[in-house]
Amino acid sequence: MRSDLFAPSHAEAQTTKAGLTLQNSKMLKVALNGDVIARQGAMVAYQGQMNFEGLGSGGIGKFIKQQLTGEGIPLMRATGQGDLFLADRAADIFLIDLEGQNDGLTINGANVLAFESTLSWDLHRVQGAGMLSTSGLFNCLFTGAGRIAITCKGSPVVLNVDQPTYADPQAAVCWSAGLRTGFHRADQLGLGTLLGRSSGEAFTMSFTGQGFVVVQPSEEVAGSLVGGTGSGQQAGTTGSGLGGVLGGMLGGR
Repeated sequence: MRSDLFAPSHAEAQTTKAGLTLQNSKMLKVALNGDVIARQGAMVAYQGQMNFEGLGSGGIGKFIKQQLTGEGIPLMRATGQGDLFLADRAADIFLIDLEGQNDGLTINGANVLAFESTLSWDLHRVQGAGMLSTSGLFNCLFTGAGRIAITCKGSPVVLNVDQPTYADPQAAVCWSAGLRTGFHRADQLGLGTLLGRSSGEAFTMSFTGQGFVVVQPSEEVAGSLVGGTGSGQQAGTTGSGLGGVLGGMLGGR
């Protein structure tokens, strides 16, 4: 049998140690010898002996936040030995290594594909959100040492935040944990209703300090303005509405 399908470029990536590696630009390979945490539904294939356990939103504290905000990452833990292959709707995949407790990254939950269990993570309120949006106020903060696989819909740009930087909240993938964030109405920036095309909410997100922000050339669907975490709730449901209510209770106007 002959076909370009069997070209070396399509062969399984060879690995010499356990961990996350790229099979190709749109598929992640996990050489599993222990455990890894991944987005539910991301498994496309596996070889070997593995068990899969749903983690919900990652613990009772995170579960409560998810119910209040509509945010959360639907996670599963894979344990065992073998090769696990993950993907998310053919999105591009990038690997990021965090190198210690002083290294932190805030990620839009919709862009989290998998991460090593050595990392600590939690849902944190995005600074400056206040009552500007009813679509959620939390993103995922990762700290510690370990590898994360994130997805981008299209080739991203990495902006060096050495001056005030602005992005559509639905297009912001991740940013340095030390950056200060804020939210602004588009009309405050002279943009009228030119922003927020998908959600109908004309807000832009600001970043100041020293660090970087990754922006993808695509917007998440409506109802995921800040967290965009694929919790399964649709725009206008109770979860997203409670996000705005929670914003009022937390203040930050």
